[in-house]
Amino acid sequence: MPGKLVPLALVLAAGVISSAQAQTAEASTFIPPSRELSGLAGGPDNRLVTRSADSLPLTLGAAWSLAQNNNPAISAAMREVEAAQGALTQAGVFQNPSLDVEVEDLRSGNRTTTVTLSQPIELGGKRAARIAAAERALDAARVQRDMKAAQLQSEVTAAYLATLLSQERVRLAQESLGIAQTGSAAASKRVQAGKVSPLEETRSKVAEANVRLELAQAQGELSAQLQELRALLAGGPSFQALDGNALQLPSLPPIEELQARVESSPTMRLARLETARLRALADLEQAKRTPDISVSLGMQRAQQDGRSLAIVGVSIPLPVFDSNRGNLVEALRRRDKSEDEARALELRLRADLAIARQRLSIASEEVMAVRSEILPAAELAFSSATQGFELGKFEFLDVLDAQRTLLQARAQYLRSMGESHRAVADVARLLGTNTSQP
Repeated sequence: MPGKLVPLALVLAAGVISSAQAQTAEASTFIPPSRELSGLAGGPDNRLVTRSADSLPLTLGAAWSLAQNNNPAISAAMREVEAAQGALTQAGVFQNPSLDVEVEDLRSGNRTTTVTLSQPIELGGKRAARIAAAERALDAARVQRDMKAAQLQSEVTAAYLATLLSQERVRLAQESLGIAQTGSAAASKRVQAGKVSPLEETRSKVAEANVRLELAQAQGELSAQLQELRALLAGGPSFQALDGNALQLPSLPPIEELQARVESSPTMRLARLETARLRALADLEQAKRTPDISVSLGMQRAQQDGRSLAIVGVSIPLPVFDSNRGNLVEALRRRDKSEDEARALELRLRADLAIARQRLSIASEEVMAVRSEILPAAELAFSSATQGFELGKFEFLDVLDAQRTLLQARAQYLRSMGESHRAVADVARLLGTNTSQP
């Protein structure tokens, strides 16, 4: 009975292996492992290609420049600055004079014609308050432009590093496939020598098929990351490789230094400018409580007696019913609300910075632990298990267990490295500057 189960297991395993290979045949072609991280990238058809001599590797600085020059979000922010400049120009203009012509009695002999030129005069500092509000709006538009640039730089950095990590995952998946193939070859030799059951070879083939699926998933993730990066760059020269090291652990200044940069961050500057703009608008509403006057100068011509009379007049509105009190209260409360929101924003920024800094510390500790202890031990265990299996000292299950431990350690290493890069990118986004240290 056991002899019949072994061929049945071989048939089932062969079906699993052929299915896995069919799924990954078009998505992957085994490339010998290489320590060169920038040797892999997505080609025009979104498939993994080797780096050619005429390919153009994309550095992080070049990616920043391409994004700043091509991304439409930056262009839109520039248009807002230009619009705010136009609003400032309009805020400083004086009111136009008005020309009035009045004719009494349309009969030519009794006609009286009056021509008056009137000029409104703003009082109470309305024009100065209007200019101040427009200046704050222009400053806010410029800060928003800087925020857009900082946010775009942070997004490009995150996408760039995620792509580098995806390339590294592909490289490790290729190495893992080589490891799995080594285990399969060792199992095949033992089976051919009659030292182990054919079921051991089946297990090795299944493990190899799983690694092939992992490689296909890694290549698909790399293709998606490349597409996201190209979308952020919004055009520019094509690239087939990234020139960078995803396994370089980033660092940040101490939390005290990061907290000191909160006030100068674009987010806080924008909040302060919004408060200043609303304060200027409140001053404008206060100035509107002072009525404006209109001065008029003209001449009246009477056809009946042929005389011309000079006319001088002053028009003063009487604030009996409308003293602009409601608009003033609204402007003052909006100013107070903006001050409260600025304080809340500062507290939130400081908390987010502390959280991101803590995330980096935890991720860095994990990276160092995996790099210095877990990975070397897992590699040694796998090497010993493989050699022991070839010598007949261990079962193949021990080899598979050691291989699984090694792959898990490598996956944890990449996850921790990615978390450290994301923490640094979040700090850069919050402060609007590149805060990482070499």
